[in-house]
Amino acid sequence: MNKFLKRLICISLISFYFLKVEKVKSIVPYYYFPTIKNLQKDSLSIGKNAYQLLYFGQYRDSLNLAKLAVKINSKNEKLWLILSEAQIANKLYKNALNSLNKAQKINPNMSEIHFAKSNVYLKISQQKNAKNSLETGLKIEPNNHKAIFQLGNIYLLNKNYAQAINMFDKSIQIKPDFWQAINNKGLAYFEQNKINLSIKLFESAISIQDNAEPLLGLAACLRIKNINLAIELAKKALAKNHNYVDYEYRKEQLWGEKLQNSTEILLQNKKLQKDVILAKSKISSSS
Repeated sequence: MNKFLKRLICISLISFYFLKVEKVKSIVPYYYFPTIKNLQKDSLSIGKNAYQLLYFGQYRDSLNLAKLAVKINSKNEKLWLILSEAQIANKLYKNALNSLNKAQKINPNMSEIHFAKSNVYLKISQQKNAKNSLETGLKIEPNNHKAIFQLGNIYLLNKNYAQAINMFDKSIQIKPDFWQAINNKGLAYFEQNKINLSIKLFESAISIQDNAEPLLGLAACLRIKNINLAIELAKKALAKNHNYVDYEYRKEQLWGEKLQNSTEILLQNKKLQKDVILAKSKISSSS
């Protein structure tokens, strides 16, 4: 009996000791020190979230997250690219260029950086720099149909229609269903008074994508030949995108003076007045 009691007391003391140790451990503060790998992983996750917010139009929140991602990991060119996109969305063009320059220092052979710089240069009306950036990017990635198309747009903007058409052709060769290049080729031909070619191109673009731009472009082409069809196409175009009623908006889409004049005459037609007034009211209500 005495031996049993001694054993019981001994076990109790040992248990008490371990319980005391656990209690002491429980009040000692625990600090988590993240590894570099964990920080990099977290920054990429934050960057991804920032990009998703851009997609949903939450530009300010996207910018804040992108800034945080870059603070955590300033050596990742993709994060700088995401930050630049958020800055562009917030119309912070100089900041965007600064971010892209930092990305370029990290990875000068990343074509997306040069293409993004071209986009910013165009927004601040530095066409020469935009062209240079596109050409640099295309040396790295020569078959990027969107970059070739954008180079064509710069030629179109400068009324160099032959070069613009050449670039659009190259873009279409890479991606035959690239309706935007087909459409803009139609814009260029109209300014060269090659209306029949423009008609074929706008029709081709519509067969791929029933978009407001080629619809209205085709309507402007058919204004003299077939006014009834032109009115029908114009109505459809304005219903799809009311912004095309606005001269300045069409100018932003690189419409030339000749196509603009033809469109303005068409939109003055009495049979289109209700559609024109409705489209303009939608622009006013959204501004």
